[in-house]
Amino acid sequence: MSAALVLEHVSKTRGAGPQAVLAVNDVSLSIDAGEFVLLEGPSGSGKTTVLLLVAGLLGADRGAVTLAGQPLGGMTAGALRRWRSRHLGFVFQRPNLLSGLRVRENVMLAALLHGSPPDEARQRCDELLRELGMISHAERRPRELSGGEEQRVAVARALVHRPTAVLADEPTANLDWRAGQVVAEHLRLLARERGSAVLVSTHDPRLESYADRRIRIEDGQLKS
Repeated sequence: MSAALVLEHVSKTRGAGPQAVLAVNDVSLSIDAGEFVLLEGPSGSGKTTVLLLVAGLLGADRGAVTLAGQPLGGMTAGALRRWRSRHLGFVFQRPNLLSGLRVRENVMLAALLHGSPPDEARQRCDELLRELGMISHAERRPRELSGGEEQRVAVARALVHRPTAVLADEPTANLDWRAGQVVAEHLRLLARERGSAVLVSTHDPRLESYADRRIRIEDGQLKS
């Protein structure tokens, strides 16, 4: 397997002056294509900062971040945005669906922004919604969905462009067990059958059985 995500001695300080906090401290991490990894730790441990660094949404103060073979440091904002849109899917703790669009439109929009032709975008969208048990809800609006259903749509939106890697930030925190289980199952399926690297930040012990590997972070440092 080749490494899809690599962090090499990465550090990041958040804030400035007396309020500055070393959120990530000399973290090195490599995740292979097809691997499902949990990044575990309490709130404030640095989990979300690691995800933002991997996504290129934060720049590292020190060290190097590589996504799909491309070092992110030194890239222009436009080049970084294009590389991220091509290779990365992101599932946030809250689905953040566009309330004015229907389910199918929310997912298709992500594919269209990626440059997919409309027919291909719809085909890929409906394929994912079917896999996630949401095709019967394709014409509904987000306000008509449960929290678990919204999160499944968010997963479809993150996967519609077939990313090299998927990052998920506490994706089951607001879900009941069954809804969280569905999301976890499909993230694991993405890794095993589609070969994407999946990194999930969580403090939810229910996800442990789905992971190929578990890594713990405390006070910005990897412990295991």
